Amino acid sequence: MVAMAKRVKTFQIIFSDPSKTFYCGGDKVSGRVQVEVNEVTRVSVVKLLGVGCAKVEYAKGKQRCRQEAEYLRYEEVLLLDDQPKDSDGSVILRPGNKYEYMFGFELPQQGQLVSSYKGKFGYVQYYVKALMERPQQPTFECKKAFEVEEPLDVNTPDLLSPSGGMKEKKVTCMFIPDGQVSLNAKIDRRGFCEGEDICINAKFENTCSRIVVPKAAIIAKHTYQANGRTKVFRQKLSSVRGNHIISGMCDAWQGKTIRVPKIKPSMLGCNIIRVEYALMIYIHIPGSEKLILELPLVIGTAGLGSRSNSVSSQEGSVSNSSQSWVSLRMPSEPPSYCDLTRDCRLDQPLTPLLDDVDGDNSPIFMNTPAFQFPPTSTCSEAEEDYHGNARMLPVC
Repeated sequence: MVAMAKRVKTFQIIFSDPSKTFYCGGDKVSGRVQVEVNEVTRVSVVKLLGVGCAKVEYAKGKQRCRQEAEYLRYEEVLLLDDQPKDSDGSVILRPGNKYEYMFGFELPQQGQLVSSYKGKFGYVQYYVKALMERPQQPTFECKKAFEVEEPLDVNTPDLLSPSGGMKEKKVTCMFIPDGQVSLNAKIDRRGFCEGEDICINAKFENTCSRIVVPKAAIIAKHTYQANGRTKVFRQKLSSVRGNHIISGMCDAWQGKTIRVPKIKPSMLGCNIIRVEYALMIYIHIPGSEKLILELPLVIGTAGLGSRSNSVSSQEGSVSNSSQSWVSLRMPSEPPSYCDLTRDCRLDQPLTPLLDDVDGDNSPIFMNTPAFQFPPTSTCSEAEEDYHGNARMLPVC
């Protein structure tokens, strides 16, 4: 609402359904423009604009990169019912009365709009703006935004198909070969919705002399394009980790889960802003760069996901959690000493074998901290330009 100091008391836009959180392509946006005045006011015309646009803006050195794309443009002249007009078409508004200009228009059909978005270097916004023109006086205006969400169904054959890959890396120490590290991972589908679990099947092998740690994370990649340049902003949304793998050993994940957090669906239809997601499965190698495998994900609109897949994923997560705690119980009788010749490491070790962090200067030493409950997952952001330079920014 815009309250004017002198002549105009109230000038605001009210939607017909204030409780509606978002609109889709083909929906009708309707409401009224409400006007109250303190003095007799002559109004030439009241116009309504419906606008939807995407905008990217960021600095590249001394240059300012800007780009815009328009997705909605609607204009209408609003009229008052049963209100006398002068010869020039203007109307006179008097104090003590409440005037309402009704409006309504349909959004373009699905596929012609992109969802509302607000990011670090750009946004997609939709709004309704009312303009009240007066003879030889400044134009009054007020604006009210509304959200648009384009449905994205992930129940398509392409997104329901499995995805996987394999990566390996040769490790050196002072230019001397020190073995290699490899991973082979697969997920059963590429399309998910918020709240669903992603089941990871992976195998990790370590033949170098260092202790490595397998991890997985859901990554958001925001791409902005302006003036022929590209700006990329990466964000780690959630993560899980596995057991330490010592030299000459391997480890396997069978249905290890990571849950999709509450995030916006993938935005793939905008010309200048793109939001993509990926499952990053990687191995942390002390003193060396990580071995990374990224599997693309498509996050769909909530409510359009496969309910059976979601329920089964949640049941699997509960089952895996219960099994992990069962593995911590003491055995009913001590094991035989002849079994100690085998590798008797627990699937879920109580204490880590190595203090490791996601950095190049990771310490390589053993410690025996006291038992602690697993910490909650952390988030981090990475900002990089098209040259690939990255800088980590903690956000949680």
